[in-house]
Amino acid sequence: MSTTHDHCDGAACEDTAAVADTVAPAPHGGVAFRIHGMDCAEEVAILKRALADHIPEDALRFDVLSGRMTVPEGVASQIVIDAVRATGMRAEPWQEERPDAAGRTGLGLRDWLVIVSIAGTLGGFATHAAMEGATAAIGSEGAGLAHAVPWTAKAIYSLAVGAGLWVVLPKAWYALRSLRPDMNLLMTVAVAGAIAIGEWFEAATVSSFFALSLALEAWSVGRARRAVEALMRLAPDTVRVRGEGGEEREVDPATVAVGTTFTVLPGERIGLDGEVSTGRTEVDQAPITGESVPVDKEPGDAVFAGTINGSGAIEVVSTRPAGETTLARIVRQVADSQANRSQSERFVERFARIYTPAIFALAVLVAVVPPLLFGASWSDWTYRALVLLVIGCPCALVISTPVAIVASLAASARHGVLLKGGRVAELPAKLVAVALDKTGTLTHGRPRVVEVVPLAEHDERALMGRALALEQRSTHPLAAAIVRHAEELGVEAAAAEEVVAIHGKGVQGRIGGRTFWLGSHRWLEERGQEEPEHHARLEAMSAAGRSVVVVGNDDHVCGLIAVADEVREESAEAIRQLHAAGIRRVVMLTGDNRATAEAVAAEVGVDEVLAELLPEDKVAAIERLERELGPVAMIGDGVNDAPALARATLGVAMGAAGTDVAIETADIALMSDDLSKLAWLVGHSRATMSVIRANTVLALGIKVVFVVLTFAGLASLWGAVAADMGASLLVVANALRLLRRR
Repeated sequence: MSTTHDHCDGAACEDTAAVADTVAPAPHGGVAFRIHGMDCAEEVAILKRALADHIPEDALRFDVLSGRMTVPEGVASQIVIDAVRATGMRAEPWQEERPDAAGRTGLGLRDWLVIVSIAGTLGGFATHAAMEGATAAIGSEGAGLAHAVPWTAKAIYSLAVGAGLWVVLPKAWYALRSLRPDMNLLMTVAVAGAIAIGEWFEAATVSSFFALSLALEAWSVGRARRAVEALMRLAPDTVRVRGEGGEEREVDPATVAVGTTFTVLPGERIGLDGEVSTGRTEVDQAPITGESVPVDKEPGDAVFAGTINGSGAIEVVSTRPAGETTLARIVRQVADSQANRSQSERFVERFARIYTPAIFALAVLVAVVPPLLFGASWSDWTYRALVLLVIGCPCALVISTPVAIVASLAASARHGVLLKGGRVAELPAKLVAVALDKTGTLTHGRPRVVEVVPLAEHDERALMGRALALEQRSTHPLAAAIVRHAEELGVEAAAAEEVVAIHGKGVQGRIGGRTFWLGSHRWLEERGQEEPEHHARLEAMSAAGRSVVVVGNDDHVCGLIAVADEVREESAEAIRQLHAAGIRRVVMLTGDNRATAEAVAAEVGVDEVLAELLPEDKVAAIERLERELGPVAMIGDGVNDAPALARATLGVAMGAAGTDVAIETADIALMSDDLSKLAWLVGHSRATMSVIRANTVLALGIKVVFVVLTFAGLASLWGAVAADMGASLLVVANALRLLRRR
C-alpha cells in the first residue's frame, strides 16, 4: 500500500535545508512546488487559505494528481515553504526527475503508522479483554464501564491514537488556529472527546480507521496518477541518432535538436515526433490516437513519440523537442486539468466550506442542548455529538468528483481524445447541436483526382501526360492533385516549354512543338471551343461538388479532369452516431461554394448547410445556434476555424492534421482525426456526469442515514468512521470505473 507521500508526510517530515529562490519553472509559467500531503480538494482549500496573505487565490494552480502547486514568479520560495509547513504539509521545489521516488519500494512511513495504529487498537482491546474480560472491553463503549480500562490497555490505545493522528494533528492545529474547521479537526476533536469520557477503544478505532482511510485515499489518487504517468513511459529513454561520420549512437531524447535524423528499427517505440525521411513501415498509433489498426507510413508522413514501429526500419527527422511532443502535451494537459476545475468540483468545494463548520456547530448543539434543557445524560449526548463529528467528515464528498474527473480525462487520452481540463469533461454531456467545418474535418482536406474523361483521340494516360507536363511546376492544390494522380498511374512527362499562367483562367505551354492549355470551364467558353456535350458533362460534374479542369489544344478539347476533396470514410457514420446520441442538429459551416458544400452534405447526412462563409460568419452562425438551441460544439482544423472554435460552447480540433492555432484554441483535440470519437465523447461525458451524481448521492446519503441513527442513539463511533471510510472507497471505486470504459 505504498503511496507517493509515504516517506514524508506532514509533521513526520524533517525540515528541508534552505532552498534557493530560483526553483523549477512550471510548464505554463510560474514556479512549481511538490506538496507532500496534498491528496484531495480539502488540502487545496487549506493551502489557498495559508497563502492568501502572499498570493491571490486565483493566481495559484494545483495539480492534485501530481502533488504540484504553482505560484506566480517573483514570490520568494521560503515564504511558500514556511506557509505550507504551518498547515502540516511540506513544500519543496519541483523536480521532474525523482530517482529516489522511482527506485523506492516497500512500505513508507504512512503505511507503518497505519499498521501500528491498527495493531495498537487490536492489542489494546486484547489486553483489556484479557485483564477485565471481553464483556468489559466491549461494554466500555458508552455503557458506564469505562473506568475498568486498565492503564496497560490505555498505554497501548494511546500508541494507536498517536500513530493514527500523527499526520492529522498538524493540520488540525492549523485549522483550529485559523478558525476554519476541517475534517482533520473534526476527527481530532472526536478522538479527544472519546478519551475524555473514557472511551479508549472508540478513540483508538476512530484513529486507526481514519488513518487507513487517508492512506487509501492517497493510494486511489496515486492509482490515477500512475495511469497518467504510464502515458509518459510510452516514450523510450533513448533515440538512435546518426553522427556526422555515419555512425549511430543512442542519446537522451531531451538532447535531440529539431531537424535531427534518428533511426527506428522494427518493433521499437518512436522517441520523438517527426517526419519519415527514409523507409516504409506501419505504425501502431493506438497510444496517441486511439486507432485500432496500424497506419501505413512512407516518406513525408508524420509519426508520434510513444507509438510503435512495425516491420520496416525507418529514418525520421525530428519536428519537435522532447518536451513538446504530442505525447508530452497530452500528459501535461491531463495533469494540468486541476487548474481548470469543473463546475461540479467548484460546487463541491463551495459546499464543503459551509458544510464542515455547520457539522461542527450542530455537534456542539447536540452535546449541550439535551443535557441543559431536558436533563439528559451528558455522557450519552456527548458521545452522540462525537459520532456526528465523525460521520460529518466531508472526505468522501470532496474526493468523489476530482477522482471521477481525473479518471475521465485519463480514459479520454487513452482513446485519442485530449481534453483540456476538468471543465471540458462535463461539456459534451450538455450539447444539443454540433457545427462542423467541411474541408479537413468532414473531408480529408487534400484534393484528389476522382474522375478522368478522355476526349478526342486521347486515352487516360495520354490525357494525364498532357496535364502533368503543364502542371508539374505549379504549387496550386489542384495541380498537386493532378501530379499525384499521374504519378500513381506511372505516367512520366517532360515539363512543357514556354509555360505561362493566365490569371484566373489556367496555364498554357508548348508540348512537342504544339500549344496546349489547361484551365477552367469559363476559359473553355471564352476560347469558343465548347460543344453542347462538353457543357452538359461539365455542369453535371460541377453539380456533384467537383472542381473540373479542362485540357485542350488549339484544335480540340483533350479531356476533362475532375478534382474533389474526398469525404472521410467515417464521416457519414459519425453524423449518424451523433444523431443517435441525442444531438438535435448537425450543421456544416464552410467557406466553399454552395454546390460543393451541398454535395458533401448530402453524402454525409448533416441537417443544415451554411456555405461561402468568412471566419466572422462562422462565429455569427455559432452564436445563432446557441441562441436557438443551446450549447453548441464547433469542430474544425484550420486557422479560419479558430474564432468559431473559441466562441463555441465546446471547441474541438482535428489534432493530427489540424493547424497549431486551431488545436491551441480548442477545448478538445481528436488526435486521430476520427469523427466517430465525437459520439463516444458525448457518451463518455454523460457517463462521467452519472458517476459524479451517483458519488454525491452516495456520500451524502450515507451521512444522512447515520445522522438519523445518531439522534436515535443507535450509531457508534467506530461504526461512523467505518461508514465514512466505506463511502470514500465506494466513490473512488465507482470513479475509477471510467478508466475501463470502452
